[in-house]
Amino acid sequence: MVAAKKAAPIPSAATSEWPGKVVLVTGGAQGVGKGIAEAVLAAGGSVVIGDLDAEAGKACIDEWDAGERAAFLVLDVAKEASVRRFVASSLRRFGRIDGLVNNAGIANPVNGPIEKLDWTEWKRRIDTNLGGTFLCSKHALPALKKGNGAIVNISSSRAHQSEPDTEAYAASKGGIVALTHALAISVGPVRVNAINPGWIVVDDWKKPSARHKPKLSAADHAQHPVGRAGIPPDIGALAVFLLSSHAGFITGENFTVDGGVARKMHYV
Repeated sequence: MVAAKKAAPIPSAATSEWPGKVVLVTGGAQGVGKGIAEAVLAAGGSVVIGDLDAEAGKACIDEWDAGERAAFLVLDVAKEASVRRFVASSLRRFGRIDGLVNNAGIANPVNGPIEKLDWTEWKRRIDTNLGGTFLCSKHALPALKKGNGAIVNISSSRAHQSEPDTEAYAASKGGIVALTHALAISVGPVRVNAINPGWIVVDDWKKPSARHKPKLSAADHAQHPVGRAGIPPDIGALAVFLLSSHAGFITGENFTVDGGVARKMHYV
């Protein structure tokens, strides 16, 4: 009797790829950006958060107590000189850049009636949200190319659906979606993907002086098919996946993370 041939053993999971990897997170001191930075640290990577709010950035470094794996630098993504310094300082400190998360932006979507929207206010939102994504990608790309790194751009579900009087914000976030697939074709094998967050509750993810307990009703949660509004770790988990080798065959894509709201039909 011929013995049955044994199946080849299933390979065990490789050791985590994250130790030694460095990710830049813009707008990383509060809200969604802070959630992404914490997810990178939890995976074993190192993170540099860039933010205009020095109080918030320093509070993160104290709170995380991650030693040499975390750094904060002041950053204004709408100013190229600031972006250039941010990238150069990160490279001096860590010697490499493996990932970039373009999260910084003006979060308030309401610009008032379009007939009264000032040109400078329109440009401020476009220059910060869309221009900042361009500038940070431009200056980080030489380092990212050395290690076949990845970029994750944070857009918004408002790139695809709107409330009244949100034109500047919607345009900036829609531009990020288009910039994402254009960059993915231009800069491969560096991968470039986007995340569109829906309603993400950030009240308790702010700096200590502004932090407070969220006040949400049962209806606020129930409108989401998953049964709750989102939190920053929901975005952080996807960002870490997209930055990792597990997403090595994904580029130019746009992922909506909104608890299913965009898939739900609405009738009056």
